[in-house]
Amino acid sequence: MNYTDIQLEIDDPVAILRLNRPERLNAFTYHTLKEIRHAIASASDDPRVVGIVITGTGRGFSAGLDADVLAEVTSRDAAPENTAPASTELPGIFSYLLEVPKPVIAAVNGVAAGGGVILALMSDLRFAASTASFTTVFLKRGLIAEHGSTWILPRLTGISRALDLLWMSDRITADEAHGLGLVDRVVAPEALLDSACDYVRKLASTSPPAAIAETKRLLYRHLGVDYRTALVEAEIAQNRFVTAPDAVEGARAFIEKRAPRFRRLGHEPSSS
Repeated sequence: MNYTDIQLEIDDPVAILRLNRPERLNAFTYHTLKEIRHAIASASDDPRVVGIVITGTGRGFSAGLDADVLAEVTSRDAAPENTAPASTELPGIFSYLLEVPKPVIAAVNGVAAGGGVILALMSDLRFAASTASFTTVFLKRGLIAEHGSTWILPRLTGISRALDLLWMSDRITADEAHGLGLVDRVVAPEALLDSACDYVRKLASTSPPAAIAETKRLLYRHLGVDYRTALVEAEIAQNRFVTAPDAVEGARAFIEKRAPRFRRLGHEPSSS
C-alpha cells in the first residue's frame, strides 16, 4: 500500500510509523485512520518487527479528528443507532492496538489532542518529548469522553485525576502528564525517537516475542476479570510456556553466557 498520510519504516527490530500531515498537526481523516490500521497490521505480521513506535512529523503528535471531518460528523441529522457491534471487533478508533501482539509505543513529539490522546492512551507505553502537551478536549467540543478513554485513563491516573482531565480538558505539559501517570518517560525532544526505538531494541535482545505477546494479552484481559479467573488463566499460560522452545533457548543462553536467540512473530512473505 502506498501511504499518503503516514510513513512506515522497518528498521529491524523496530517499525516506525510517522503520522505525516504536519500542515494539519497530523489530524486524522478517515483515510488517515485506514492507513494507520493497515500499517499496524503490516508491522504486526512482519517477523522483522518486535515493537512498533508511533510518532508525528512537525510540531504535533496529532490534533485528533480533522476539523472538516468533525464538522461533517456533528452536522448529521440523526445519531448512529445505539446497537451493539455486529462483530466481536472492539469499538473505538484505536482500541485494536490493545490486541496487537507486539508492543506499541507512542513517542509523543508535540501536541496530542482529542483522538491524538486516544492514540497515545491505547498504545502500551507513552514516551513524550519535554515540549509535548496533552489535552483531552472532548467536553470543550460538546462531546463526552470518547473511544474508550473512560476505561483506560482512570487505570493510568486514578479516577479523580481522570475526571479532572476529561471534565476540564485543560492542556497539560509532558512533565505534568508524567506526574499523573499518563506518560511513562519524558525525554529531550531530540532524543525522543531514539529513546523509544532503543527500548524496542533492548526488548528484542532480552525477551521472546511470543512471551511479550502473551504477557500483553493476559494483562489487558485480566483488567476485566476477578482474581481467581486471572490466576487460573496465568497458570495455564505459564505451564504452556515453561517447556516451549523459547524457554529452552532462554535456559541455554543463560548457562552458556550468551545472548538468547528467540523466535520472532509474523509470517515471511511468499516467494511466489
